[in-house]
Amino acid sequence: MTSNLLIRNAEILLPNGDLFLGDLSIKEGKIAEIGTQLQDDSAQIIDATGLTLLPGVIDPQVHFREPGLEYKEDLFTASCACAKGGVTSFLEMPNTKPLTTTQERLDEKLHLASQKCLVNYGFFMGATAENLDDLRNANPACGIKIFMGSNHGALLVSTEAEIEPIFAKGSRLIAVHAEDQARIVERKKQFKDISNPAIHSEIQDETAALNATKLAVKLSNKYQRRLHILHLSTGIEAEYLREHKTPWISTEVTPQHLLLNTDDYDRIGTLAQMNPPLRSKQNNEILWKALLDGVIDCIATDHAPHTLEEKAKPYPHSPSGMPGVETSLLLMLTEYKKGRCTLAQVVKWMCSNPAKLYNIPNKGEIKVGYDADVILVDLKNYKPVLKENLSTKCGWSPFEGWNLTGWPVYTIVLGNIALEKGKLNTEVRGKPLTFGSN
Repeated sequence: MTSNLLIRNAEILLPNGDLFLGDLSIKEGKIAEIGTQLQDDSAQIIDATGLTLLPGVIDPQVHFREPGLEYKEDLFTASCACAKGGVTSFLEMPNTKPLTTTQERLDEKLHLASQKCLVNYGFFMGATAENLDDLRNANPACGIKIFMGSNHGALLVSTEAEIEPIFAKGSRLIAVHAEDQARIVERKKQFKDISNPAIHSEIQDETAALNATKLAVKLSNKYQRRLHILHLSTGIEAEYLREHKTPWISTEVTPQHLLLNTDDYDRIGTLAQMNPPLRSKQNNEILWKALLDGVIDCIATDHAPHTLEEKAKPYPHSPSGMPGVETSLLLMLTEYKKGRCTLAQVVKWMCSNPAKLYNIPNKGEIKVGYDADVILVDLKNYKPVLKENLSTKCGWSPFEGWNLTGWPVYTIVLGNIALEKGKLNTEVRGKPLTFGSN
């Protein structure tokens, strides 16, 4: 499908953080040239006057529900939502049905994605107590996912005795959902009335998160094993990592944990329920500081959709999780426009750092020779998030009604236009990501 493109008159964010007003040439799916008054008679011209050219977002933590839970989301609808939100690559989690715990299951997902995904894709292997050989040898996998808590059936690996052998052998990146399952179980017994969804943040408290993070850091340092701590939610974890983070440890935060908090249970009820839970406003501020200081390395959405019917069930029968790929970039660009961070920082957190952390070559920056995964966004106009405009199959957002800027006008995947002025080209297909040594 790839054709030559020539993007003219764009405000281009360069890798050094400078903005350059000029043109970008794309040939055979790669960035061929950056300059002014570029010419290519064979190229399709995109007039980007008034628009800003950024690298495509790499979302390093999503749950796209296929196979087995396609009524919530599937790889096609999720990748459409990615393209609408400026996400050109994603890394997907193993808690599908069946679980992604063997080479065979990984191959099945890769085949499904090749048939359905508008954007580029990679998949985690899920750790159990029995699949150590698969965790070391399955390819191509972006990493190993360990659910230390928030019960995930066969994927729950919660004790040090179960977790240590995974750290002890192999070199592949280990990503952890860091919550102390034993503490969560004990905490739940202390609450007689748990009908209020806000109790969720008390049952799965800050200490449960810190305990698991400390254990993961301990094992990572013992074996000097590459560790990525998923969706950091608490200030005490951020401050612990400020003191104990080593060069082989990284972490991320979600827009939800930066911008939503326990006050939002009153506003949206169980739609605010996620794992790890939302925390206080004070935690929002500490996480922001850690992100700006570089203690937190990147941003992920933990896109985890459920139907509105499921979310309407009374707590604790309502499932945890919320969608995010369609709004994450917009939320962060809106924060940039408020002066909370720079445009270069947003791109570092959402594009270049995920590529570096997972060792994905030729992604995450606008450089000659890099893959032409780029987006053109409008930073001058604001629009509200409306559920009727969402592409995610679940059809809702916790940010419904929020007035945001930075909406992608074009999303280009490997030189192919997947989104043009609000219209998706559902014929575009991404490719499997490759991963160097972690």
